[in-house]
Amino acid sequence: MAHEPLTQAEVLLEGFLALDTPEGFRAELIEGEIVVTPPPDGDHEDYIGLIVDQVARRARTRMQFSGNKGLQLRSGGGCPKNHAIPDGTFAPLELRLFRGAEPWMPCEGVALVVEVTSTKPQADREAKRRCYARGGIPLYLLIDRDDSSVTLFSDPEGDDYRQHLTIPYGKPLPLPEPFAFELETGDFG
Repeated sequence: MAHEPLTQAEVLLEGFLALDTPEGFRAELIEGEIVVTPPPDGDHEDYIGLIVDQVARRARTRMQFSGNKGLQLRSGGGCPKNHAIPDGTFAPLELRLFRGAEPWMPCEGVALVVEVTSTKPQADREAKRRCYARGGIPLYLLIDRDDSSVTLFSDPEGDDYRQHLTIPYGKPLPLPEPFAFELETGDFG
């Protein structure tokens, strides 16, 4: 029985999905590049914890959180579907989006993704931003440790977000619905 030859994108996706990364490491397929990152440092995890705590206490809508949820996102330019693992993923609790989800789930229903820059900050600033916008994720929160700033990207359209607001650490950042509160950043940095 003859088989159609695999495209380069299919070979890349199959190779990516077959990866066996060391414990604690994570692999993502971002815009046609396999990105493997080591376990995060303590400051990285502290920032995530500060955000989760504020969302749990202050968000208008109750949120479900995942720190390691694999998301399938549309790609651009003939690359295979992007597979990203945000540092944080929030979805309205009423959706129970994570319950029963496959390791790589579609991103429909996700309200916000969070990235804290670490070993590959340009990927968080650019490639992942484009992936999340293409996926239609309404809000992308980037904590940029090199710039000591927090940026909220919103209003996704095509390959990017049409709006963004950047503030330095220490100033409050207004989060829109469904969160509807000001994120305090005084403990960052």
